Amino acid sequence: MDEPRGARLRDELSMPGFVIGIVGCVILTAASAYTALKLGSLPWPTIFTSITALLVLRACGRHSVTEANVTQIVMSAGSMVAGGLAFTIPGAWMLGLSDGIGWMQMLMVAVAGTLLGLVCTMLIRRRFVDNSDLEYPIGTAAAETLKAAREGGSTGRRLFASMGIAGAWAVLRDGMHLLPARLFALDIPGVAFGLNNSPMWLSMGFLVGFVPVSFWLASALFANFGLVVGASSLGLWSVEAAGGIVRSLGMGLMMGAGLGVVVKDVLYRLVITRLLGSRRMGGSDPEGRNDWTGDIKGHRDIGMLALLVAAATLVVGVGLGLGPVPTVLIVLLSFVTTTMSAQSVGQTGVDPMEVFGLIVLLCVAAVSSLSQVGLFLVAGIITVTCGLAGDVMADFKTGALLGNNPRVLWKAQALGATVGVFVSVATMVAIRAAYGADAFGLGKEFVSTQASVVATMVTGVPSVPAFAMGLASGVVLYCMGLPAIMMGLGVYLPFYMSVPAFLGGLVKLVLDGHARHRSQAGDERADDVPQGDGIVVASGVLGGESIVGVVIALATILGGMG
Repeated sequence: MDEPRGARLRDELSMPGFVIGIVGCVILTAASAYTALKLGSLPWPTIFTSITALLVLRACGRHSVTEANVTQIVMSAGSMVAGGLAFTIPGAWMLGLSDGIGWMQMLMVAVAGTLLGLVCTMLIRRRFVDNSDLEYPIGTAAAETLKAAREGGSTGRRLFASMGIAGAWAVLRDGMHLLPARLFALDIPGVAFGLNNSPMWLSMGFLVGFVPVSFWLASALFANFGLVVGASSLGLWSVEAAGGIVRSLGMGLMMGAGLGVVVKDVLYRLVITRLLGSRRMGGSDPEGRNDWTGDIKGHRDIGMLALLVAAATLVVGVGLGLGPVPTVLIVLLSFVTTTMSAQSVGQTGVDPMEVFGLIVLLCVAAVSSLSQVGLFLVAGIITVTCGLAGDVMADFKTGALLGNNPRVLWKAQALGATVGVFVSVATMVAIRAAYGADAFGLGKEFVSTQASVVATMVTGVPSVPAFAMGLASGVVLYCMGLPAIMMGLGVYLPFYMSVPAFLGGLVKLVLDGHARHRSQAGDERADDVPQGDGIVVASGVLGGESIVGVVIALATILGGMG
């Protein structure tokens, strides 16, 4: 028998859940900013937060999965705000534009992106969740994780033990300098050979899986030992020129993969929908209701959304000084790009949010004379908007599967994102103050891959032919079902970062094989080994090193002040 609706809503909105969510949001947002800068990517935090929320709530004597889902939403909402800033703003620092983008500009970028993301997700939820056949693999996995973790007993020990081990490793390496940052380094012209001494990269490879990271490593071998070592030895170009070609090709592949998501999972789907006249395929409401305003209840909601849009417009146009034309384009295109983000996350679980930021950046650059600083701000706003939107829509799917009230989920997102705005900006400022602007970029302390791509697009691509070839190849490879973005990372990133990711994927392969062997032997628990314990441990490793990294950055600042 179902609980009374009033009791269920009170359970979802419980004070313990919100307190735990806010504390978790502060920690996870800071860790996500560090992860995005360090890895050049940001794995979805949803599984990690789902397990953590359920475990902490259980320790408080609460066992509701709907309450745990609301709690994890508050915890994770700020992560994508942090990712949006980390994927764009450091590019300006790489170009020596630090004076143009300080904490105030970052704060306004985060505020504007968050406001627009919240408005758009309220408008599109019914169409892309309730009245759509989109699977939202991340949201579905979170729902299944909460259901499964509710029954488990050792999950918490594995999670926190892996966090502790990874954190201790980071202290020994970065805090006490007792461990080297790179292992097995060799002096090969043009190739940063070695093994990055970071458990985070192992966990990332595990979470991605063996097949994609195999493509990643193969691409890294081709770029470093084919295009750099091999081609330069044959006299086709110099080692220096090879570096520009490789970077341009890698950027093209990553952008092409993002555009491939748009082409295959958004535009193609919409075209087929129109041609076949199938309302269900396109996510239309089969009953003919208004898909776009179904969550808006009366004049109060309309007034609130109008106020949020007005506030975002004021921040963009006046606060950041971008002018009327760029402001109008940002507001209008934020709705277009968030629908693309929702479609992409729903179809594939991938949110190429920085690609959407680059698309709007190029549109604004084509019709205005914004400075380089202004273009970075444009990209930052849209990237935050689309990052938050992708997270919100996946969480809406989780809530739909668990029976949460969508308005409660939206409020939880708004709360977490608001906290995340301030924490992500503070973390970015702290990391930059601790390590300096020169610590960002390829081969540096913080690789900041996406921000480096944005910086290159703003200033000019080193090799246009290589970039164009990569762009076209990325679209084609993605549409063929191949991991184009992984191949782009392999080409673009230093070689020593690709090897540990491959090793993490190799561990995943071994665990999968072990699970299959146990399954053939009749062990009913076999299927839970790689997908359950492995994901928990990998998530703990990722979280542990990230959190300690932020703490070390803060300690560095305090030490410098002393």
